Amino acid sequence: MPQPRQMPARSALGSLVLIAVVIGAGAGVFAYTAGWFSPQRLTPDRLVDALAPPTGPALGHRRNHAKGICFTGVFEANGAGSALSQAQVFTRGQYPVLGRFNLGTPDPNAPDATVRVRGMGLQISTPNGQEWRSATINLPFFPVATPQAFYDLLIASGSKDPDAMKTFAGAHPEIAAFGAWAKSAPWTGSYAEERFNSINSFVFVDNSGADHVVRWSLLPAAQPVAVSNEDLAKRGPDFLEQEISERVGKGPISWTMAVTAADPGDPTADPSKAWPADRHAIEVGTLTVQKVLPEPDGPCRDINFDPTVLPAGMRTSDDPFPAARSSAYAKSYDRRTAEAQDYPRTTTGAKP
Repeated sequence: MPQPRQMPARSALGSLVLIAVVIGAGAGVFAYTAGWFSPQRLTPDRLVDALAPPTGPALGHRRNHAKGICFTGVFEANGAGSALSQAQVFTRGQYPVLGRFNLGTPDPNAPDATVRVRGMGLQISTPNGQEWRSATINLPFFPVATPQAFYDLLIASGSKDPDAMKTFAGAHPEIAAFGAWAKSAPWTGSYAEERFNSINSFVFVDNSGADHVVRWSLLPAAQPVAVSNEDLAKRGPDFLEQEISERVGKGPISWTMAVTAADPGDPTADPSKAWPADRHAIEVGTLTVQKVLPEPDGPCRDINFDPTVLPAGMRTSDDPFPAARSSAYAKSYDRRTAEAQDYPRTTTGAKP
C-alpha cells in the first residue's frame, strides 16, 4: 500500500499553480461533456480521455472519482419539500438510499490526504418506482462556467507549457474564486463532517405546476473539525474509508437536506457563481447512513450517479452541466464495465 504523500503546498506556489495541482491530482471535479457540442469542439470520448492521468486510466474503474466506498441508508422526508416539488420523494415518509462516498481523482489508489475534492453519489428510490440520482461535492461552486471551459482546464492543467494555466486563467477569470477556496477552506478528517452541494441548478415543479429553480446541500450533523495539512499527511492512505466505516459501525450518521430556491436574476446556468447567502432555503428531510460497504462487491459499484435521472416533479434547468455530465458518465460506464476483469470482485460470483 503506498505511503501518504505530503500535502500540496498552498501558499508559495500561488493560486494558479495550486489550481493546476488540484485539478491535475484530482483529474477535475466531474466528468463533463454533452451530445449537443459539435464534434470539432468536444465529444464524450475526448472529455473522458482528458481525465486520464499520464500513466493512463485505472481499468475497470470510474474515469473520475475512482476511489470510493458504498453505503446504504434512508432518506426521511419531512413533507416541507412538497411546497417546491410534486415528487413523491418529498412526501412525508422514509425512502431507501444507496450511495457512495468518493474522492475526485482518477486514481483508485490515491492517498486520501492528497485529494482536495470529496463527493457523495446518492440514489433515493420511491414506492412509485422512480429514482432521484445526484452527485454532490464539497465545493461551494464549480471552478468554471461551461463544459467547454472545464475541458480546456483539464488540458491546461496537464500541459507542459509553464504559461498554460496563466493563459487559461486570463480567459476564464471565474477560476480565481476556486483558487481562493482551495487555498483557504479547511480540510476535515471525515466524510461525515463534509457539506455536500449539488452545484448545478434544477427545476422543481410543485403541485400547482409552478416552477422553482433550485440547488440543494446536505448539511452534516457531525461538527466539522479542521485538520492541518501536516496531521492529514500523517494518516494512512485510506483513512477516510477506514474512519467512515468505523464511525458508522458505532451508529448511524446523518445530514439535513436543504433546498435553496433562486430569486429572479440569479445565475441559474452558471455553476461557477454562488447564489447570495440570503436566498430562501427549506429543510426537506434527513439523510441517514446506516451501513458502509467496500466497493468491489458493494451495491454502488455499478451504479451511474447520473444527475439527469430525476423523478416526476423535477427536471433539468438551463444549466448545461447535468446533461454534459450524463454523456460523460455513460461513456465512463461503458468503458469500465467492459474492463470488469481488471477490477475483480473479492467474492466469486458477487453481483452489485
